[in-house]
Amino acid sequence: MPAIVLFGLTYMSPVAVFTTYGIVNDETAGHLPAAYVLALGVMLLTAHSYGRMVRSFPAAGSAYKYSQRVFGGHVGFLTGWTLMLDYLFLPMVSFLLAGIYLHAQFPGVPQGVWSVLVLLVVLVFNVLGVKFISKITAIIMGITAVLLVVFVTLSGVQSEVSASDAFQSFIPESGQWTLLAGGAAILALSFLGFDAVSTLAEEAHNPRKTIPLGIILTTAIGGGLFILVAWVGSLVRPDNNFTDPDSAGAELMETVGGSALSGAFTAVYVLGCIGSAMVSQASVSRIIFSMGRDGLLPRTLFGRLHPKFGTPVGALIAVSAVALLSTVLTLDQAVVMINFGALAAFSMVNLSVIKHYLFGKGRTMGARSLLVNGLLPGLGFASTVWLWTSLTGETFVVGLVWMAVGVLLLAISTRFFTRQPPELHMGAEGEDFAALETETPTVSRPHEGSPLG
Repeated sequence: MPAIVLFGLTYMSPVAVFTTYGIVNDETAGHLPAAYVLALGVMLLTAHSYGRMVRSFPAAGSAYKYSQRVFGGHVGFLTGWTLMLDYLFLPMVSFLLAGIYLHAQFPGVPQGVWSVLVLLVVLVFNVLGVKFISKITAIIMGITAVLLVVFVTLSGVQSEVSASDAFQSFIPESGQWTLLAGGAAILALSFLGFDAVSTLAEEAHNPRKTIPLGIILTTAIGGGLFILVAWVGSLVRPDNNFTDPDSAGAELMETVGGSALSGAFTAVYVLGCIGSAMVSQASVSRIIFSMGRDGLLPRTLFGRLHPKFGTPVGALIAVSAVALLSTVLTLDQAVVMINFGALAAFSMVNLSVIKHYLFGKGRTMGARSLLVNGLLPGLGFASTVWLWTSLTGETFVVGLVWMAVGVLLLAISTRFFTRQPPELHMGAEGEDFAALETETPTVSRPHEGSPLG
């Protein structure tokens, strides 16, 4: 069990708390810990639903596959297509964050220039098929853990808040629940990846028991760490008056540990951004390549591999072109774009439990079944939809347009829904492109997580 939970926490990455620290503090009027408590409650309900689906479909491991198995290929395709919006924007967010933190450390170079430089480095590495980052992921995680321990310890020592006011950041004022919901919707980004545990079902002992528990523990421990860091941060910076909310993490580190701790944090954080960008860019390029190979997208542009490097250059360039939005979007705009697809997918997992266990092939009766397969997933669905509707209007415009394009593609590929849709190949990390070039389209687990959350 410890190995399973550690695997999930690696995907979630505890340092993700700093990604949206400043912007959610502003959004919630200084009640970031309370917003994390709300987000954790919602995610625990969804984690429960993932666990229920693992019991019936231990080899599936993704919102796309669960929706496909329970609701059929058409709904599954649209769920996978909606998730693709996440995958397409994850590299952009990584480049944006790298630019923000490098600019904070070296203000003489504009943020956009830093973002483009990191983008070009990642693009070249992925075109060449370089995979060195996976070899140092454990080192990055180890250093990150040390930095978090130092930060929490120093924050506790240097607290500027009296004991009577220490927990004020957990207590929202009257009428602030809308603000908390908006903040919690953004914080969903921090939890992306908890479902990665479901991919271990084929290797784990007694997976129908250990994997659901592992998903719950990963979510609870990860959320607990987020709440702890957010709380101690509020003790040393109760005014939440950051020079730049986007790079609040670096300012917090400097407050408690000076320029040395801030510099070390920035170096590790940026390296994590590069690793996240490499993995997420390669992951979404696999999907685009397979769609080009299968004729859903122009084969000439997206369905061919480089003759020497064996990588989908066209797909990688397309993802990089989208990632150039990192030079014009703000961090809060970019983050909510990702959360549109994530919260929609989480909603579908909750619905899948209800459909499968109460009305489908896995139907079971009794009071316990109504609780674990009806009430809890129902609450999970309602709460994720609540957070989903708390996203900004511009996010819904982008998300709904993206979904409309998916419906159009589905209609064309199935001759107006008279045939089964093609399966989206959401390839696993590290998968060989050459193997994808000739295989029959299948589905493996999407890369739903990111090293930055």
